[in-house]
Amino acid sequence: MTHKRTILLALGLIVAVSVLAAATVFRDRVETQTDIIEILKKDLEMAECEDENRLESVRKLFKEKGASDTEIAVESFDSVENVVVTIKGGEETVVVGAHFDKVKFGCGVLDNWSGVVLVANLYSAVKKYPGKKTFKFVAFGKEEKGLVGSGKMAKAIPKDERVRYCAMVNFDSFGMYYPQVLNNVSDKKLTELTRQSAEELKIPYSDASIDWASSDSASFQRVDIPAITLHGLGRGFEQIIHSSKDKIEEVEINSLYHGYRMGLSLLGKIDAADCGAFR
Repeated sequence: MTHKRTILLALGLIVAVSVLAAATVFRDRVETQTDIIEILKKDLEMAECEDENRLESVRKLFKEKGASDTEIAVESFDSVENVVVTIKGGEETVVVGAHFDKVKFGCGVLDNWSGVVLVANLYSAVKKYPGKKTFKFVAFGKEEKGLVGSGKMAKAIPKDERVRYCAMVNFDSFGMYYPQVLNNVSDKKLTELTRQSAEELKIPYSDASIDWASSDSASFQRVDIPAITLHGLGRGFEQIIHSSKDKIEEVEINSLYHGYRMGLSLLGKIDAADCGAFR
Protein backbone atom coordinates (compact mmCIF):
# COMPACT_ATOMS: atom_id res chain seq x y z
CA MET A 1 0.00 0.00 0.00
CA THR A 2 1.39 3.36 -1.02
CA HIS A 3 1.36 6.33 1.35
CA LYS A 4 0.20 9.59 -0.27
CA ARG A 5 0.69 12.99 1.36
CA THR A 6 1.51 15.93 -0.98
CA ILE A 7 2.93 13.40 -3.44
CA LEU A 8 2.85 9.63 -3.49
CA LEU A 9 5.46 8.30 -1.11
CA ALA A 10 6.39 4.83 0.04
CA LEU A 11 4.49 4.09 3.31
CA GLY A 12 2.92 2.15 3.21
CA LEU A 13 -12.95 -22.98 1.33
CA ILE A 14 -15.30 -24.56 2.70
CA VAL A 15 -14.85 -23.20 -0.86
CA ALA A 16 -16.87 -20.13 -1.80
CA VAL A 17 -18.54 -20.92 -5.13
CA SER A 18 -19.40 -18.06 -7.47
CA VAL A 19 -22.09 -18.82 -10.02
CA LEU A 20 -21.46 -17.71 -13.59
CA ALA A 21 -23.51 -17.82 -16.78
CA ALA A 22 -24.51 -21.26 -18.05
CA ALA A 23 -24.00 -22.71 -14.56
CA THR A 24 -20.20 -22.33 -14.83
CA VAL A 25 -18.53 -21.72 -11.46
CA PHE A 26 -15.18 -20.59 -10.11
CA ARG A 27 -14.16 -22.95 -7.36
CA ASP A 28 -11.23 -24.93 -6.07
CA ARG A 29 -10.84 -28.69 -5.93
CA VAL A 30 -9.91 -28.28 -2.28
CA GLU A 31 -13.07 -28.80 -0.27
CA THR A 32 -12.32 -27.82 3.30
CA GLN A 33 -11.46 -24.61 5.04
CA THR A 34 -8.55 -26.35 6.74
CA ASP A 35 -7.02 -27.42 3.43
CA ILE A 36 -7.19 -23.99 1.81
CA ILE A 37 -5.75 -22.35 4.93
CA GLU A 38 -2.81 -24.74 4.86
CA ILE A 39 -2.17 -23.82 1.22
CA LEU A 40 -2.30 -20.11 2.02
CA LYS A 41 0.12 -20.58 4.94
CA LYS A 42 2.58 -22.44 2.72
CA ASP A 43 2.40 -19.74 0.06
CA LEU A 44 2.97 -16.99 2.63
CA GLU A 45 6.21 -18.70 3.64
CA MET A 46 7.59 -18.03 0.15
CA ALA A 47 7.85 -14.30 0.94
CA GLU A 48 11.34 -12.95 0.28
CA CYS A 49 12.61 -10.27 2.63
CA GLU A 50 14.88 -8.80 -0.06
CA ASP A 51 13.02 -6.80 -2.69
CA GLU A 52 15.32 -7.86 -5.52
CA ASN A 53 14.38 -11.53 -4.99
CA ARG A 54 10.63 -11.10 -4.98
CA LEU A 55 9.96 -11.18 -8.73
CA GLU A 56 11.48 -14.63 -8.99
CA SER A 57 9.37 -15.76 -6.02
CA VAL A 58 6.27 -14.53 -7.85
CA ARG A 59 7.23 -16.61 -10.89
CA LYS A 60 7.80 -19.65 -8.67
CA LEU A 61 4.44 -19.19 -6.94
CA PHE A 62 2.51 -19.03 -10.22
CA LYS A 63 4.34 -22.15 -11.45
CA GLU A 64 3.23 -23.97 -8.32
CA LYS A 65 -0.35 -22.93 -9.15
CA GLY A 66 -0.14 -24.53 -12.59
CA ALA A 67 1.22 -21.83 -14.89
CA SER A 68 3.89 -22.91 -17.37
CA ASP A 69 7.04 -20.92 -18.08
CA THR A 70 5.57 -19.77 -21.40
CA GLU A 71 2.36 -18.61 -19.69
CA ILE A 72 4.23 -16.44 -17.17
CA ALA A 73 5.06 -13.17 -18.91
CA VAL A 74 7.36 -10.54 -17.42
CA GLU A 75 6.32 -7.25 -19.01
CA SER A 76 8.92 -4.51 -18.81
CA PHE A 77 8.18 -0.78 -18.91
CA ASP A 78 11.32 1.32 -18.63
CA SER A 79 12.58 0.61 -15.09
CA VAL A 80 9.70 -1.53 -13.83
CA GLU A 81 8.61 -5.13 -14.40
CA ASN A 82 5.18 -6.69 -13.92
CA VAL A 83 4.44 -10.42 -13.88
CA VAL A 84 1.35 -11.26 -15.95
CA VAL A 85 -0.43 -14.62 -16.31
CA THR A 86 -3.43 -14.69 -18.64
CA ILE A 87 -6.40 -17.04 -18.85
CA LYS A 88 -7.89 -16.42 -22.27
CA GLY A 89 -11.61 -16.12 -22.75
CA GLY A 90 -13.55 -13.62 -24.81
CA GLU A 91 -12.46 -10.13 -25.87
CA GLU A 92 -13.71 -8.64 -22.60
CA THR A 93 -10.99 -8.53 -19.95
CA VAL A 94 -10.76 -8.43 -16.15
CA VAL A 95 -7.48 -7.52 -14.41
CA VAL A 96 -6.78 -9.09 -11.00
CA GLY A 97 -3.74 -7.58 -9.33
CA ALA A 98 -1.50 -7.08 -6.33
CA HIS A 99 1.90 -5.44 -5.96
CA PHE A 100 4.87 -7.63 -5.12
CA ASP A 101 7.41 -5.00 -4.11
CA LYS A 102 8.07 -3.85 -0.55
CA VAL A 103 9.76 -1.09 1.39
CA LYS A 104 13.22 -1.76 2.80
CA PHE A 105 11.94 -2.51 6.32
CA GLY A 106 10.57 -5.91 7.33
CA CYS A 107 9.66 -8.71 4.95
CA GLY A 108 6.55 -7.16 3.39
CA VAL A 109 4.39 -10.19 4.14
CA LEU A 110 1.26 -8.24 5.06
CA ASP A 111 2.09 -5.44 2.59
CA ASN A 112 1.92 -7.06 0.15
CA TRP A 113 3.00 -10.66 -0.28
CA SER A 114 -0.42 -11.49 1.14
CA GLY A 115 -2.04 -9.88 -1.90
CA VAL A 116 0.19 -11.81 -4.30
CA VAL A 117 -0.75 -15.07 -2.56
CA LEU A 118 -4.44 -14.28 -3.02
CA VAL A 119 -4.02 -13.39 -6.69
CA ALA A 120 -2.06 -16.59 -7.39
CA ASN A 121 -4.65 -18.78 -5.66
CA LEU A 122 -7.49 -17.04 -7.49
CA TYR A 123 -5.61 -17.75 -10.71
CA SER A 124 -5.46 -21.42 -9.76
CA ALA A 125 -9.21 -21.57 -9.13
CA VAL A 126 -10.21 -19.71 -12.30
CA LYS A 127 -7.81 -21.79 -14.41
CA LYS A 128 -9.73 -24.95 -13.46
CA TYR A 129 -13.12 -23.44 -14.28
CA PRO A 130 -12.66 -20.65 -16.85
CA GLY A 131 -15.38 -18.07 -17.34
CA LYS A 132 -16.57 -16.02 -20.31
CA LYS A 133 -14.05 -13.21 -20.05
CA THR A 134 -10.26 -13.07 -20.35
CA PHE A 135 -8.58 -12.75 -16.96
CA LYS A 136 -5.16 -11.16 -16.46
CA PHE A 137 -3.55 -11.96 -13.12
CA VAL A 138 -0.84 -9.39 -12.45
CA ALA A 139 1.86 -8.84 -9.83
CA PHE A 140 2.85 -5.19 -10.11
CA GLY A 141 6.31 -3.80 -9.48
CA LYS A 142 7.18 -0.54 -7.72
CA GLU A 143 3.80 0.22 -6.19
CA GLU A 144 5.66 1.62 -3.20
CA LYS A 145 7.46 4.07 -5.50
CA GLY A 146 4.18 5.63 -6.62
CA LEU A 147 2.05 3.00 -8.40
CA VAL A 148 4.67 2.71 -11.14
CA GLY A 149 4.00 -0.81 -12.47
CA SER A 150 0.22 -0.51 -12.53
CA GLY A 151 0.42 3.00 -13.96
CA LYS A 152 2.62 1.86 -16.84
CA MET A 153 0.37 -1.10 -17.61
CA ALA A 154 -2.84 0.93 -17.52
CA LYS A 155 -1.46 3.70 -19.75
CA ALA A 156 -0.16 1.12 -22.24
CA ILE A 157 -3.68 -0.16 -22.95
CA PRO A 158 -4.74 1.53 -26.23
CA LYS A 159 -7.56 4.01 -25.69
CA ASP A 160 -9.86 2.25 -28.14
CA GLU A 161 -9.42 -1.05 -26.25
CA ARG A 162 -10.11 0.26 -22.73
CA VAL A 163 -13.86 -0.15 -23.13
CA ARG A 164 -13.27 -3.92 -23.25
CA TYR A 165 -11.56 -3.83 -19.85
CA CYS A 166 -14.56 -4.48 -17.64
CA ALA A 167 -12.95 -4.13 -14.20
CA MET A 168 -9.74 -4.23 -12.22
CA VAL A 169 -9.78 -5.93 -8.80
CA ASN A 170 -6.80 -5.18 -6.56
CA PHE A 171 -5.69 -6.94 -3.36
CA ASP A 172 -3.44 -4.95 -1.02
CA SER A 173 -2.44 -5.91 2.52
CA PHE A 174 -4.30 -8.81 4.13
CA GLY A 175 -3.71 -10.43 7.46
CA MET A 176 -5.53 -8.52 10.18
CA TYR A 177 -9.27 -8.47 9.47
CA TYR A 178 -12.04 -9.38 7.04
CA PRO A 179 -11.83 -7.99 3.49
CA GLN A 180 -12.76 -4.32 3.26
CA VAL A 181 -13.08 -1.80 0.44
CA LEU A 182 -10.64 1.11 0.26
CA ASN A 183 -13.18 3.74 -0.77
CA ASN A 184 -10.89 6.46 -2.05
CA VAL A 185 -9.52 4.22 -4.83
CA SER A 186 -12.65 2.14 -5.56
CA ASP A 187 -15.62 2.68 -7.85
CA LYS A 188 -19.10 2.73 -6.32
CA LYS A 189 -20.65 0.01 -8.48
CA LEU A 190 -17.85 -2.47 -7.73
CA THR A 191 -18.13 -1.50 -4.06
CA GLU A 192 -21.83 -2.38 -4.11
CA LEU A 193 -21.03 -5.71 -5.79
CA THR A 194 -18.56 -6.44 -2.99
CA ARG A 195 -21.21 -5.64 -0.37
CA GLN A 196 -23.53 -8.15 -2.07
CA SER A 197 -20.81 -10.81 -2.00
CA ALA A 198 -20.17 -10.22 1.71
CA GLU A 199 -23.88 -10.58 2.44
CA GLU A 200 -24.08 -13.85 0.48
CA LEU A 201 -20.93 -15.22 2.13
CA LYS A 202 -22.18 -14.10 5.57
CA ILE A 203 -19.00 -12.26 6.45
CA PRO A 204 -18.83 -8.72 7.92
CA TYR A 205 -18.74 -5.93 5.36
CA SER A 206 -17.13 -2.51 5.68
CA ASP A 207 -15.73 0.20 3.46
CA ALA A 208 -13.89 3.37 4.33
CA SER A 209 -11.39 5.85 2.96
CA ILE A 210 -7.80 6.09 4.12
CA ASP A 211 -7.08 9.53 2.75
CA TRP A 212 -3.31 9.24 2.90
CA ALA A 213 -3.23 5.83 1.21
CA SER A 214 -3.37 4.87 -2.44
CA SER A 215 -3.10 1.57 -4.29
CA ASP A 216 -2.88 0.11 -7.79
CA SER A 217 -6.59 0.34 -8.57
CA ALA A 218 -6.12 4.12 -8.85
CA SER A 219 -3.96 3.65 -11.95
CA PHE A 220 -6.83 1.99 -13.79
CA GLN A 221 -9.37 4.52 -12.60
CA ARG A 222 -7.21 7.22 -14.19
CA VAL A 223 -7.71 5.63 -17.62
CA ASP A 224 -11.46 5.15 -17.06
CA ILE A 225 -11.36 1.44 -16.24
CA PRO A 226 -13.62 0.58 -13.26
CA ALA A 227 -11.47 -0.59 -10.34
CA ILE A 228 -11.57 -1.53 -6.68
CA THR A 229 -9.06 -2.23 -3.91
CA LEU A 230 -9.75 -4.77 -1.17
CA HIS A 231 -7.59 -4.93 1.95
CA GLY A 232 -7.59 -6.83 5.21
CA LEU A 233 -6.09 -4.28 7.58
CA GLY A 234 -7.23 -3.81 11.15
CA ARG A 235 -6.72 -1.62 14.17
CA GLY A 236 -3.08 -0.69 14.67
CA PHE A 237 -2.00 -1.49 11.13
CA GLU A 238 0.08 1.70 10.96
CA GLN A 239 2.50 0.14 13.43
CA ILE A 240 3.04 -2.92 11.23
CA ILE A 241 3.07 -2.07 7.54
CA HIS A 242 6.20 -0.35 6.25
CA SER A 243 8.07 -1.32 9.39
CA SER A 244 10.38 -4.06 10.65
CA LYS A 245 7.30 -5.72 12.19
CA ASP A 246 5.86 -6.67 8.79
CA LYS A 247 6.70 -10.36 9.02
CA ILE A 248 4.75 -13.59 8.73
CA GLU A 249 4.23 -13.75 12.51
CA GLU A 250 1.92 -10.72 12.28
CA VAL A 251 -0.42 -12.30 9.71
CA GLU A 252 -3.76 -13.79 10.77
CA ILE A 253 -4.42 -16.44 8.13
CA ASN A 254 -8.21 -16.24 8.36
CA SER A 255 -7.97 -12.76 6.86
CA LEU A 256 -6.52 -14.31 3.70
CA TYR A 257 -9.03 -17.13 3.75
CA HIS A 258 -11.94 -14.68 3.70
CA GLY A 259 -10.14 -12.56 1.11
CA TYR A 260 -9.94 -15.63 -1.11
CA ARG A 261 -13.64 -16.35 -0.63
CA MET A 262 -14.51 -12.75 -1.42
CA GLY A 263 -12.26 -12.77 -4.47
CA LEU A 264 -13.89 -15.86 -5.96
CA SER A 265 -17.35 -14.45 -5.43
CA LEU A 266 -16.49 -11.04 -6.85
CA LEU A 267 -14.73 -12.41 -9.95
CA GLY A 268 -17.67 -14.69 -10.62
CA LYS A 269 -20.12 -11.80 -10.47
CA ILE A 270 -17.97 -9.64 -12.74
CA ASP A 271 -17.58 -12.45 -15.26
CA ALA A 272 -21.35 -12.97 -15.42
CA ALA A 273 -22.15 -9.25 -15.81
CA ASP A 274 -22.24 -7.07 -18.89
CA CYS A 275 -18.86 -5.43 -19.39
CA GLY A 276 -20.33 -1.95 -19.13
CA ALA A 277 -22.21 -2.65 -15.92
CA PHE A 278 -19.61 -0.98 -13.68
CA ARG A 279 -19.10 2.23 -15.64
